[in-house]
Amino acid sequence: MPLRKDRFEDEARFLRSWLERPLIVGAVTPSGKALARTMASYVDPRIPGPIIELGPGTGPVTDALIRRGVEQERLILVEYSHDFCQLLKRRFPKATIVQGDAYDLQETLGDLLKEPAAATVSSLPLFTKPMDQRLDLLEAAQAMMHPEAPFIQFTYAVVPPIPARSQAYKTRASNRIWRNLPPARVWVYNKATTP
Repeated sequence: MPLRKDRFEDEARFLRSWLERPLIVGAVTPSGKALARTMASYVDPRIPGPIIELGPGTGPVTDALIRRGVEQERLILVEYSHDFCQLLKRRFPKATIVQGDAYDLQETLGDLLKEPAAATVSSLPLFTKPMDQRLDLLEAAQAMMHPEAPFIQFTYAVVPPIPARSQAYKTRASNRIWRNLPPARVWVYNKATTP
């Protein structure tokens, strides 16, 4: 029963946060298990380096990453909400939790990264930001990762949050995840390798 109680409390926290700051939180409920597992499936735990998670909220994707085999110590969770940061510290005590602005990654992470990241996993509400800011986020994340590392982002929309119009990135998408409420899709961006 504790899991059901935690899920209910997480949904209440999310709804309260969304009502207070809809453009920052972006969702009325946490990511469902199917969506969280799909996002985590694009991370290879065998590749060395930290895993950056942007907007972890109450931690469903964080939990899925750990279940996939990523050690908590490798996780760097960037969360804007003070309340969510406190919750994440209790749930994932070995992860590095950073309260800050994910859209200003250089400033927020500073010298925290000692080696290139293996992946960036984002649950940020990108459609609430102008396209230039979305592209800047992708560029900043790519600059902190291995050249082949994925930037993983979900969306409820039917179109990608960052269009595949640039020759600099390869994109691929998951199937629609109907078991999530609302249904979602995961988009993965990789830097295109130059021939």
